[in-house]
Amino acid sequence: MDSIKTAFAGLELKSPVIIGSNSQTANISKLKEFEAAGAGAAVLKSLFEESITGAIAASDTDIHPEAYEYLAGYIGEKILSDYLQLIKEAKAACTMPIIASIACHSDGKWEEFATRIEEAGADALELNIMSICASRNYQPGEFEKMHQDIVANVAARIRIPLIVKIGSNLSNPVALCDKLYANGAKAVVLFNRFYPTDIDIDKLCFTAGNPLTSPSDLSLPMRWAGLLSSAVPNLPIAVSGGVDSWKGVVKAILSGASAVEVASPIIRDGASWITHTNEGLAAWQKSKGYMNPAEYKGKLNASDPDHADKLMRTQFIKYFSAV
Repeated sequence: MDSIKTAFAGLELKSPVIIGSNSQTANISKLKEFEAAGAGAAVLKSLFEESITGAIAASDTDIHPEAYEYLAGYIGEKILSDYLQLIKEAKAACTMPIIASIACHSDGKWEEFATRIEEAGADALELNIMSICASRNYQPGEFEKMHQDIVANVAARIRIPLIVKIGSNLSNPVALCDKLYANGAKAVVLFNRFYPTDIDIDKLCFTAGNPLTSPSDLSLPMRWAGLLSSAVPNLPIAVSGGVDSWKGVVKAILSGASAVEVASPIIRDGASWITHTNEGLAAWQKSKGYMNPAEYKGKLNASDPDHADKLMRTQFIKYFSAV
């Protein structure tokens, strides 16, 4: 019997569609709606490092140091406790895998947080490592070493699968992901989306750019999924960014991904997008004679020299020039 079931990070998913972290995944009724529509899993709204440190920094620093330390601990504990309660409620309401998420940019207390997230019942933990390296004192390899340290420290403390969502601002994502795998990562997500910036030229100030992705954003993670799935075949991959229909899901799987993480199409079109996407994926599979995604996963990745040539190509003369 045809099936769109897939495996990702040791989790069995009824669909390759994972709902990525966004404001709606902090809502239990929305999570139930996503599951009913056919989602394979959901990533809860992230616990942000900057939210914790920002809330602590905003507290009164003029009080006695010991009192401030107590207040800082209380604020951090309150934010974490609320998040643990969200995990428990999500697990009680849904049967699909619930993936907790920590968005961080430094090696901090994530080991302790990860342990308590596991105890709360999360099926997996996604570390969304969001950082821009722009120091003129940067030493080659420091940025990548930070990723490895965070992953190694957290992986040593938990038994649930550790998923790592990385940025595209890396010199060699394949080499880094190979090291993350060696340090305990059970899957990676390509790629996280940085806060989009724009400039208001009338007010002469920075403004928020469009936070939603478009189909053109699929090209970058699809390319790297094709390269990474060939080089590190035992590391499951999810593609994030630019998947706006069942066709995008097919492209991601053909390039080597096991699943996709989506948020923008859910925000735009609601839970019905999941149902339509699953139906389109199933119909395409049947038309090609495939029984499940595993039969065509990585069919167009870099393990084939011709595909590798196209994935590695950095200029377009051969394909688009009339000369």
